[in-house]
Amino acid sequence: MLDNRRLFESEVIKAANVGATLRRFGQYFARYWGYVVIAIVLIVVSTWTQVAAPDYIQQAVDCYLFPQPISKCWIDPVMQTAIAEGSINDVPADVKLAGLGTIALTLLGLFIIGAVVTGMAFYFMGLSGQSVLRQMRHDLFAKLQKLSMGFYSENEVGNLMSRITSDTDTIQQVFSFALLSVISGALLMVWIVIKMLETNLPYTLLSLVVVPFMYFATRYFSNQARKAFRKSRQQMGSVNADLQESIAGVREVQAFNREDENIEQFRRVNAANRDANVRAAAFTSALNPVLEALGYVALGVVVVVGGISVLRQEPLLGTQVITLGTVFLFLQYVQRFQQPITQIAVLWTNIQSAIAGGERIFNLLDEPVEITDKPNAIAMPDTIQGRVEFINVEAGYKEDQPVLKGISFTAEPGKTIAIVGPTGAGKTTIINLIPRFYDVTGGQVLIDGMDVRDVTQSSLRQNVGIVLQDTFLFSDTVMNNIRFGRLDATDEEVIAAAKMVAADTFIERLPEGYQTVLGERGSGLSQGQRQLIAIARVALMKPRILILDEATSSVDTRTERIIQKAFEQLLQGRTSFVIAHRLSTIRSADMVLMLKDGEIIERGTHNELLAKRGAYYDLYMSQFRHEEEPTSSNGQPDLTIAPQTTGD
Repeated sequence: MLDNRRLFESEVIKAANVGATLRRFGQYFARYWGYVVIAIVLIVVSTWTQVAAPDYIQQAVDCYLFPQPISKCWIDPVMQTAIAEGSINDVPADVKLAGLGTIALTLLGLFIIGAVVTGMAFYFMGLSGQSVLRQMRHDLFAKLQKLSMGFYSENEVGNLMSRITSDTDTIQQVFSFALLSVISGALLMVWIVIKMLETNLPYTLLSLVVVPFMYFATRYFSNQARKAFRKSRQQMGSVNADLQESIAGVREVQAFNREDENIEQFRRVNAANRDANVRAAAFTSALNPVLEALGYVALGVVVVVGGISVLRQEPLLGTQVITLGTVFLFLQYVQRFQQPITQIAVLWTNIQSAIAGGERIFNLLDEPVEITDKPNAIAMPDTIQGRVEFINVEAGYKEDQPVLKGISFTAEPGKTIAIVGPTGAGKTTIINLIPRFYDVTGGQVLIDGMDVRDVTQSSLRQNVGIVLQDTFLFSDTVMNNIRFGRLDATDEEVIAAAKMVAADTFIERLPEGYQTVLGERGSGLSQGQRQLIAIARVALMKPRILILDEATSSVDTRTERIIQKAFEQLLQGRTSFVIAHRLSTIRSADMVLMLKDGEIIERGTHNELLAKRGAYYDLYMSQFRHEEEPTSSNGQPDLTIAPQTTGD
């Protein structure tokens, strides 16, 4: 019995271009055509066993149990001769019993063969389907790795995850069960109709008179059930949202004495969900009884119509007299014909959803990759000096909304550039252009005189190390998280990198040291510890260019000192770009770039810009003044000489 409730709960989504999607599926299945052919051959054999079995039941009745002069006994020539000569009573009982035994064994053999080949058919179909899914997931994951940052800024992670999980799960259900079941059911129904028409046309039409009613009943109850389940899912979403909100805001609820009101509100939402589920269950449970009732009507028609012809020995609508064996034959045919109707009606919607899911996946696979290597791109050498030039750079995330406007500056090898400015000024955009996460829309970004668009992305990014404020750590060992910076690094090199940035002190205190497995995104570690691991990861890379994106803006002063010392080790001899919210990280920079509205409005050292008393001075007074400790004789901050200490 199919789990109709689970199947009806699935949303029916139709593909916009079914033909193109099926052709794409065909291209994937072409690699495993052998498995598909075997599965189809086996399902044909399985269907044959189901169609052939009623013929043997007819022979048992017409040849051995209730033979008539008009009976055709093709299974036993001896009985056929006896029937033709009218000497059926002269045939010994042992001969009849032997014939019945042969038919019984044949039916048993057909049952066994059908069960075996059906299982094998689903195995081979599942094998080909899982192979296709494996390849699709691989292609999808590979595509996601190549798509640019611009794509991810415009598409929600949840939506992308649904492509890999929900859509592929829907396709998996179809490949594993639904597709072959629908093919098998459709083949069985067509084959049975052909056999019935070959036997007796009027009897066939009368026997199938209820099929249109079964079709419309299935359509009606299926549509109503899905509408009800759609409403049920909406109500369930309300229940979950209300529950989550109440739990998350339990302090406010109790503080404002809102417990009773919340309970009453949840009771109403929960009751609405119950009502929606009851309605959905009513339609789901009604379908099978209705179809069974119509099935019994069909069987009644077969028995009554056939019985009249048998008892009266009258031809049926001018064709021929119906034998009792033919009545049994049509009873079997009608029962077998009815079985796939519900199955096909329910599973067909799943196939539609799978095609739609496939279309969504193929659309993602066809998504153009914005950042690609040129055909003649060269590899950036590992021995670059690290001279970075921005020449009249313009950039933006949307064509009509420029973020950078004519940015020009030069970072000499080994120098540190601090980039400051209000939110939205373009600081992050500048550092995104260096590793070529985005392309410029005008101007050039050069590294040692080479345009970043003329070198391969992999060689470029091997020379650029990045430490972000929101450090991402994998659910793996500390050792492997650091080794992510250079996968061929030995354990000794990983430990040396950790010691270089003073991360080994806390790592060795972890339960398993470097082999400690971290939780999701490094849960269990403090923000500072996660950043130290990220710094060690970059130190292991030994990049010539370093990017620090607000890397110390969310740690305490003590942790900042530790991280600052790690940075001092990391910055030595490297061209560095620093975006920070704390004065200590930019005070010793060789050049400070003050950005506003996508333009560099001031540049110079920290002290030089303070002396100008311009935009940087205003930013300093509003954001960094409280970090300055020394004061002048009149009690005002000394703005002429910036302190050289790194403490607060």
